[in-house]
Amino acid sequence: MGQQRAGDDGVARAAQQVLAQQGGTVERPVGGGSDGTVGVAWVRSGPRGDAPPVLVLPGGPGLASLLPYVPLRADAARRGLDVLMVEHRGVGLSRRDTEGRDLPVAAVTVAAVVEDLAAVLDAAGVDQAVVYGASYGSYLAQAFGARHPERVAAMVLDSPVHAPVDDLATARAHRRRLLWDGEDPALAPVAAAVRALADDVPPAELGHVVQVVHEFAGPEVLHRLLLARRAGRLRAVWDRVATLGSGETEGSGQPYVMEPDLVAGIMYGEVGSGLPPDGLPLDPQLTFADAAARHVARHGVPVVADPFDLPAAVPWFTWPTAVVSGDRDLRTPRPVAEHVAAVDPDAVLVPLAGTGHSALDTHRRAALHVAHAAAVGAVHRLPALADRLAALPRRGPSRHVGTAITAVVRATTRRP
Repeated sequence: MGQQRAGDDGVARAAQQVLAQQGGTVERPVGGGSDGTVGVAWVRSGPRGDAPPVLVLPGGPGLASLLPYVPLRADAARRGLDVLMVEHRGVGLSRRDTEGRDLPVAAVTVAAVVEDLAAVLDAAGVDQAVVYGASYGSYLAQAFGARHPERVAAMVLDSPVHAPVDDLATARAHRRRLLWDGEDPALAPVAAAVRALADDVPPAELGHVVQVVHEFAGPEVLHRLLLARRAGRLRAVWDRVATLGSGETEGSGQPYVMEPDLVAGIMYGEVGSGLPPDGLPLDPQLTFADAAARHVARHGVPVVADPFDLPAAVPWFTWPTAVVSGDRDLRTPRPVAEHVAAVDPDAVLVPLAGTGHSALDTHRRAALHVAHAAAVGAVHRLPALADRLAALPRRGPSRHVGTAITAVVRATTRRP
């Protein structure tokens, strides 16, 4: 699999061990001006039964699949789910070509990843799969369905990305309606607290903290933190939250876990993160603006969103689809999910209360129940079960973020 990066020997060995125990590699053409090949790594765990396997595509696009999702695959196997995951090209064990060289950024595209997925299904002997995509993975899932509809038995779109330009406009309007304009009476005090900080906190920092705390801890905790910050308290907590997720856009990230550098062409040139800020409050693009500018300056890649024209493709999907949406999600908010469920002819909306972005990462048990329903042909029963799914105990690493923020803020502030 090529040379290891300095300092990552132990993590590399752990990733290789997972690969040796659960999967293999498929040689694929590098492309992007290179004549080489890349060994795309994949793993499969769980029983092989009559139901189709679940091809799980996490977010990112720099997020690895092999190491970060070992607990998820173990949990899925205990529940009788046959789960297949693919290490995204340019990331982790699929980062380098067979000569040990990093893939060129030009070779890491959505189209190439879609064909990698089809090649892995071939190698695993899978004719059809349930395709579960979360966040950016939902864009891959839809693109895969558009290119290889005969390979899809059912689909789960968790916190869906659908049409990057339109999604961004929807996300901006949703954030501002709730947390700037205060149109929802229940959130009007929170919006007033956000506005009160606008002159004291850099716009990108304010928007990021609002998003993180709202999604992981909820509006009541967000309100307390905003008031505390305004009063000059909990600065250390605020500053820590402001740095969360910085590894998703900067440098080479964390090897075998999050590696944003080689996937920058997808992130900033295909799925919308490079679209410019609009100069108004709570703009999600402020998080990506500096990294996008550096990427375009270095690689000269124009920002051209939505290479697959999913709005034209999705109305032709013929399989049952569950569209999962957390009510706290500010990145791919409920109006985006509602639109996807409306234009997909055989889709149902599965709303999860008290949940933020990507149930796959923030509410693993609910995500696995949805995946199981899709595998056994019970997608259409899910809306009636949504409240019970949301109430299941939370699992997954992301829940610890919300637990920690909530504990500290509630212990040191009073309810507004």
